[in-house]
Amino acid sequence: MDNLPLEVIGNILSRLGGARDVIIASATCRKWREACRRHLQTLSFNSNDWPTYRDLTTSGLEILITKTIFQTTDLQGLSIMMDDVDEFSASTVIAWLMYTRETLRRLFYNVRTAPHINILDICGRQKLEMLVLAHNSITGVEPNFQRFPCLKSLSLSYVSISALDLNLLLSACPKIEILELINPEIAMSDAQVTVELCSLTLKTIYVEAISLDKFILEADSIESLHLKDCALELFELIGKGTLKHFKIDDVSVIHLDIGETVDNLETVDVSNFTIVWPKFYQMISRSSKLKKLRFWDVVFEDEDEILDLETIALCFPQLSHLSLSYDFKDGVLHYGLHGNSHLENVIVLELGWTVINELFADWVEGFLIRCANLKKLVIYGVVSDAKSHEECQMLANFTSSIVQLMRTYMHVEVQFEYE
Repeated sequence: MDNLPLEVIGNILSRLGGARDVIIASATCRKWREACRRHLQTLSFNSNDWPTYRDLTTSGLEILITKTIFQTTDLQGLSIMMDDVDEFSASTVIAWLMYTRETLRRLFYNVRTAPHINILDICGRQKLEMLVLAHNSITGVEPNFQRFPCLKSLSLSYVSISALDLNLLLSACPKIEILELINPEIAMSDAQVTVELCSLTLKTIYVEAISLDKFILEADSIESLHLKDCALELFELIGKGTLKHFKIDDVSVIHLDIGETVDNLETVDVSNFTIVWPKFYQMISRSSKLKKLRFWDVVFEDEDEILDLETIALCFPQLSHLSLSYDFKDGVLHYGLHGNSHLENVIVLELGWTVINELFADWVEGFLIRCANLKKLVIYGVVSDAKSHEECQMLANFTSSIVQLMRTYMHVEVQFEYE
């Protein structure tokens, strides 16, 4: 250990991350303290990592964080995530940020202060590449002054911001590639809640728990779009056909438009969603490069609508990963086995049920017949706590059928996932 260079020791301490562990490790000897001071790159204060943080008074916690930060000289990653902690003094927090901002590349910030401080004023025009803000408010964004020339990733969780300021903030980040919006409080000046965002460099966007009338995203380089737990009247993506991954989970939307040019789509993942199949099919049917298709707990607006394997096979010839949940209602199976086309490239197949019946095993067999090169089969099932005799017998019969069926497909790896 005596021969380890200070840089290596600093790298070891940086991998610990948590401030408590760093402090304890750096107390090993003078050399480790020196490595901590000169070469520590990452430091994290998280109230969930160490319960003692909550036992300290606010002033005691401020002193501890201040002493630890001011013993470093080259911090590149700083995380201060203080849930359920009283407000800090604004002057103290400003001192932390001013001391580290010239070297900082990554900032995770969830701190309540009195009075409120503008994080954009302090960290703008620096070398910051990643900014994660939680439980804060952003007002009066000025792109020319509060500019983030190096920022590539921005995450806003439970942040209060107006639609205008959100778009201005995005325009102040000329290199941004990743944007996360989690349960933001969008302040609006009129009755209609509309968000319009524009970015030439944005590649990935994740939106969760947002309720809007209109969400319009103009992004020429977008590759990944994920909407979760959202209520929208209209969502529109305006781009240049660069979208590769589209995921939508538990979203209520009346009008959904991801653009006319979807030739590069590789993943479509839809779950807990009511789908108007003719419109959705028209939207994705030209995605001949699609490799992964997932429809899980999807409700068809037209109860008589059927998505058959023939359609899947013809529209998506490169498909290698297929996931469907079994939905048999009123004599209609929404994912039918009609047609003679085979899914030659499918190597991973995921099938599941919410309510099992005697036809499920036959449904599984139909897929196995059509997936000649299948390597892995995963079966998901829901098993209720209070099971009737009929349910137990149904599950037993299914297990027997699958065991017998898989003797014919010995080359296929089988997994079961029950909840």
